Amino acid sequence: MALSHLKSSSSGSNFLRPLATAFSLRRPISTSTDPLTIETSIPFTTHRCDPPSRTVDTSPQELLSFFRDMATMRRMEIAADSLYKAKLIRGFCHLYDGQEAVAVGMEAAITKKDSIITAYRDHCTFLGRGGTLLEIFSELMGRQGGCSSGKGGSMHFYKKNSGFYGGHGIVGAQVPLGCGLAFAHKYNKDDAVAFALYGDGAANQGQLFEALNISALWDLPIILVCENNHYGMGTAEWRAAKSPAYYKRGDYVPGLKVDGMDAFAVKQACKFAKEHALKSGPIILEMDTYRYHGHSMSDPGSTYRTRDEISGVRQERDPIERIRKLIVTHDLATEKELKDIEKEVRKQVDEAIAQAKESPMPEPSELFTNVYAKGMGVEAYGADRKEVRAVLP
Repeated sequence: MALSHLKSSSSGSNFLRPLATAFSLRRPISTSTDPLTIETSIPFTTHRCDPPSRTVDTSPQELLSFFRDMATMRRMEIAADSLYKAKLIRGFCHLYDGQEAVAVGMEAAITKKDSIITAYRDHCTFLGRGGTLLEIFSELMGRQGGCSSGKGGSMHFYKKNSGFYGGHGIVGAQVPLGCGLAFAHKYNKDDAVAFALYGDGAANQGQLFEALNISALWDLPIILVCENNHYGMGTAEWRAAKSPAYYKRGDYVPGLKVDGMDAFAVKQACKFAKEHALKSGPIILEMDTYRYHGHSMSDPGSTYRTRDEISGVRQERDPIERIRKLIVTHDLATEKELKDIEKEVRKQVDEAIAQAKESPMPEPSELFTNVYAKGMGVEAYGADRKEVRAVLP
């Protein structure tokens, strides 16, 4: 169910084949790759650049894949909430529900050659990069079958072979690393870019500006993506930032403000940003989005904002409901058929959880692995440096 399986090629995908078969007898357009044009919800706001077109090319197949992918992400995060409350997930856990359009739209505009690095709200980004539900729930519950062998937990997902470099728990620290990934792309001349995602809470970090400065000096193909969900933990953006226009924060670096609840606006902005970065260097994208959960599972999310505010965003800007309306409007599926997709997604999530519970816990010896590179620091000595106390695997 990874987004990498959802190509808009005529051959279709395993992900959509059951759906395609069901619709083909009655609604052939639903699996067509013939182009559709969708207009973004609102115009892009720019800084030091011309805006991309509001008209976005898509297809019926892509619309349906967007719906299924976001529905999967939403259900996955809701299930993680329940698992955390049941104490099957321990430690920190930051959920992404509400922000799904950023992960889905970004993935639709790039390839697996491009790199993505993000902070600790990383479950859906990992799924978008090609990860599986089983890997996700296994990692969340600290099991061997997880993407980091059960040793990373919620904040440290990783999938290098698909260009996903984590999952980082230190606020803002992933941005300089992302600029390093961009340096590698430029050095290797592989025509790929790096996306470094961070929140509005991290936007005031000094290391972000230092990394951006050297990236601009060297014209690195880096796209800084500020996922502005308007609250850094429990602090509203206007209380933390004198200038909350984060897309302008690069000063000499161009920027775009994007409706981060509109998957097609995100897709168009990321396509535009990738073309710019390959040609001219860094660009900043500010995704105007919203999280429904609190900052983490320890935050009820209702002490610094009203329930009316949350429900208002759900009713007016929910990214899944926007795609649902487009599908129904273009007669690609009925409301009942979309409900059936959601039921299927729920079943897939439940099955992945059941399988993840069967995965064993890491062996105690795993505590000592992945600490040093092989051949470096593998012998542990006593305080006198004479007696070898342990040899690490």
